[in-house]
Amino acid sequence: MTVVTRNDGSSRPDAGGGTGPEKLLAPVLSAFWDEPDPWTLRTYLRHDGYEGLRKALAMPPDDVIALVKDAGLRGRGGAGFPTGMKWQFIPQGDGKPHYLVVNADESEPGTCKDIPLLFANPHALIEGMAIACHAIRSTHAFIYLRGEVVPVLRRLHEAVREAYRAGYLGTAAERARALGIDDLPPLEITVHAGAGAYICGEETALLDSLEGRRGQPRLRPPFPAVAGLYACPTVVNNVESIASVPAILHRGKEWFRSMGSEKSPGFTLYSLSGHVAAPGQYEAPLGITLRQLLDLSGGMRPGHRLKFWTPGGSSTPILTDEHLDVPLDYEGVGAAGSMLGTKALQCFDETTCVVRAVTRWTEFYAHESCGKCTPCREGTYWLVQLLRDIEDGKGRTEDLDKLADIADNINGKSFCALGDGAASPIFSSLKYFRAEYEEHITGRGCPFDPARSTAWADGPKTAHLEVNA
Repeated sequence: MTVVTRNDGSSRPDAGGGTGPEKLLAPVLSAFWDEPDPWTLRTYLRHDGYEGLRKALAMPPDDVIALVKDAGLRGRGGAGFPTGMKWQFIPQGDGKPHYLVVNADESEPGTCKDIPLLFANPHALIEGMAIACHAIRSTHAFIYLRGEVVPVLRRLHEAVREAYRAGYLGTAAERARALGIDDLPPLEITVHAGAGAYICGEETALLDSLEGRRGQPRLRPPFPAVAGLYACPTVVNNVESIASVPAILHRGKEWFRSMGSEKSPGFTLYSLSGHVAAPGQYEAPLGITLRQLLDLSGGMRPGHRLKFWTPGGSSTPILTDEHLDVPLDYEGVGAAGSMLGTKALQCFDETTCVVRAVTRWTEFYAHESCGKCTPCREGTYWLVQLLRDIEDGKGRTEDLDKLADIADNINGKSFCALGDGAASPIFSSLKYFRAEYEEHITGRGCPFDPARSTAWADGPKTAHLEVNA
């Protein structure tokens, strides 16, 4: 894993691309990932760990919410909803327990930021959870982690144990003694390992799974802020969203707003993968461009050029080399016709078959569909059948319109965003690479097959990328 860091996060990226790496990156969450034992409490405390919590506990809960709102922190899980506003939706004085649930069920193809963050710096999340619980008046929080990542699970359990031993978590008396603040409520954190269902990344399916039921999206309303976990008011946040909170409390909202853009301020983790020279996590202010990130990482692999890429994982509409200078913030990517999502920048070069890539992604969504709603359950199945026929040279010209029609019947008509995610690469690939689909049909097979392709005549005869679900 490549981690690129610098000493502070005070500079904005130069839109003209004329600055060097020292001014483009803003390591905060990843500032000490390359140190020995970065996951330990000892290392975290050397880097001002839990100072943000001390400041938050000295403030009224509503003031903490207002500070996070004013800082402009937006959810880092995909939708970009303002974090402070989400906290504000929790009703107060209702006499019910309030819960914080952290969604660590990261499992979308291409998305790989939360798991490295938890592996290298779990205390940033724990401190952020303690701050958020103070803000929403919660005494019990949950981390829902994807169960396959056993090393991360073990490290997260140990970090929680360290926080209990240090008194940041635990009974009221233990916390008051450790933090030197009277009248603190107790705080408990439960780490729960999921069983590996992509659908449980959807917040209401996650809540059902956490309660012991089959993970399927709930009908809304009521929303989790009113009736979430155990029918009580609940905030569900992404790992990176919560882990970003301590730095805001410690360094201030003005520092946070000095990075990024007016509507998308702050720093974030960009996950660069695919046919690039140096894949890895690049923490930078929102608004940096893919061209700048590629310059930092050594560009595409030698001898190749960018063909298409995803700005936020496989569920976001693909973009092409025409979009290299699109600002990677919520507004810039949205204006280009895609979504920033989880900032999972998968880059594919000219040896990649678009039809094959989209087919593999669609197979993943068909496999992971929970089956609760008809458009997603049936639609993803038929998308896979059509795409496989086209890839194998058995398709017909009218299949392209049929693909678009089925995707349209899924998009916006399913219970959750899984259906929308399945439709996005269909729409965007047909928009930018319809000719490649047509070549599969008229040429009776994939033009990138080395045995029959002219596309390989001038290039290296290496296998194109297999998109793993």
